[in-house]
Amino acid sequence: MRRKSINSLSRHVPQRTCFAFCRVGDKRQLIRLVKASGGGVEVDRSGRAKGRGAYLCTEPDCWRTGLGKSGRLERALRTSITQEECQRLLQFSKDLVERPTGGDGK
Repeated sequence: MRRKSINSLSRHVPQRTCFAFCRVGDKRQLIRLVKASGGGVEVDRSGRAKGRGAYLCTEPDCWRTGLGKSGRLERALRTSITQEECQRLLQFSKDLVERPTGGDGK
């Protein structure tokens, strides 16, 4: 049997689809929203929380479209969201944009 060389081995990078614009990207570059056990919708920072999940890009347009009146998030998570939850998630997306993007982790 032939062994694969170290250079030919590449680590698998999980891919997920942004439900707002159907763009495929690396799982770690997308934000996961999850239907919590209590019925609400939360941001899953770890990407491993239990429950039905859906992914969004970090672009503000994705968040506005996904959380808009079209009901895309509700269909993706198979739940209904309140206006307060929607506002909280939109605020989270605004905070994402305002964060500094420096490479020093600050």
